[in-house]
Amino acid sequence: MRAGLLAGRETVEGATVDGRGPRIWIERLRLTDFRNYAGLAIELDERPVVLTGANGAGKTNLLEAVSLLAPGRGLRGAPFGEIVREGAAGGWAVAARVNGADGPVDLGTGYAAAPGTETAGRTVRVDGTPARSSGALGDHVRLVWLTPAMDGLFTGPASERRRFLDRLIQTVDPGYRTLLGRFERAMRQRNRLLEAEHGAPAQFEGLEAQMAETGVAVAAARRDALGRLLACIETRREADAASSFPWATLALAGVLEERLAHEAAVDVEDAYGAMLAAGRPRDRAAKRTLEGPHRSDLLVGHGPRGMAARKCSTGEQKALLVGLVLAHSELVAQSHDGEAPLILLDEIAAHLDASRRTALFREIGRLGVQAWMTGTDRAVFVSEALEARLLSVEDGGICP
Repeated sequence: MRAGLLAGRETVEGATVDGRGPRIWIERLRLTDFRNYAGLAIELDERPVVLTGANGAGKTNLLEAVSLLAPGRGLRGAPFGEIVREGAAGGWAVAARVNGADGPVDLGTGYAAAPGTETAGRTVRVDGTPARSSGALGDHVRLVWLTPAMDGLFTGPASERRRFLDRLIQTVDPGYRTLLGRFERAMRQRNRLLEAEHGAPAQFEGLEAQMAETGVAVAAARRDALGRLLACIETRREADAASSFPWATLALAGVLEERLAHEAAVDVEDAYGAMLAAGRPRDRAAKRTLEGPHRSDLLVGHGPRGMAARKCSTGEQKALLVGLVLAHSELVAQSHDGEAPLILLDEIAAHLDASRRTALFREIGRLGVQAWMTGTDRAVFVSEALEARLLSVEDGGICP
C-alpha cells in the first residue's frame, strides 16, 4: 500500500479507500511543440485540475492535448499537421503517465514526418512500445468532454448530435469505432460508384451487403447505448429529482433504429439491403446515399419541462448538456468496473450561475473524477465544494 497523493487518502492499485471507486487520472503531462507550447511539463495528483488565464493563453490547447491520449482526433478534431507549433521544425508530441485500476502506464502520441520521406503520420506508444493505432490508447484512457462548440448541439444539424452519440458509444464499446468505420468506408465506395454514374450491379450488391450488415449493427449499438444512458439518467433522477442539471429525454429518429424496435436484426438487414438496391436511381441523382444510419438523429428533450431541448433557453440547454455529460460519465464507469473517466470541461463557467457551479463541483467530487476545467476567472473556481489543483496559464507556460 502506498501513500495517496491527497492528504488522508491511500490507494491500492488505483482504487481509493475514501469510499470512491478507481478512477483514471494523469500524474504527469509533457508537451513538445504542441499548439502554442514549445515545451511543457506538469506534475499532478488525483485532484481535479483548474486552468485559468486570458483568452488565447492556451487553456483549451492543454485540454486538446489530454484528449489526444484517447483514441480519435481529439476534442477539436483538427488535422494533425495544424497542431504543430508555428515556427517549429518537425511535429508535435504529447506524453503522460496515466494511473488507472491496473496501475500507472506511460502513454505517448505524436505527429512527425517519417525519416527519409515527405509523408507524416501519427504515432502511439504504450510503455515505450509502438502501437499499431490510437485504438490502443482506449485500453488506458477514457474521457468525456464538454466544450463551447457543443453549446449549439440541440439547435444545430443532426450530424452534430450523431457525432455526440457515436463518441459516447465509443467510450463504452471499444469495437464500435471499427464497426462505424467499416460502414462509412463501404458507403464512400458506393457513393463513388454513384458519382461516376457507372458500376456493375455486382459491385453495388457487394457494397450494399456490407452496408446492410454494418449499418444495422451500428443502429443496434446506438439503441443499446441509448437504453443504458437512459437508465443512468433515471437513476440520477430518482436520487435527486430537483437537481440543478435537469434530466433529459432521449430518442433515436432513423429508419433502421425505428425498425429494430419491432423487427429482428436479420430482417432489418434484408430490408435495408433491398432499400439500397431500389434507391440506386434516386441516390445516383443525388450522388450520395440517402438512407441509412448516417442520416439518423438524436432527439433530446428537457424532461422536467416536457419541451424539446432546441426550444429551451441558452442557460437551460447548458444545464441539460452538463447533465448528459455527468450521466455519460457514470455510464462509462459502469461499463468499466466502476473506473471513472477523465472529464474535460472547457469554459464551463459560461452560462452557469453560482448555484449551478457549486452543484457541478459537488457532482465532480461525488463521481471522484479528475476533471480538467478552464475559465478566465479564477475566483469562480474557489469554492468549498471543489478541492482542485489551480494553475494559471500564460502563453505557453504554467504557473501554480
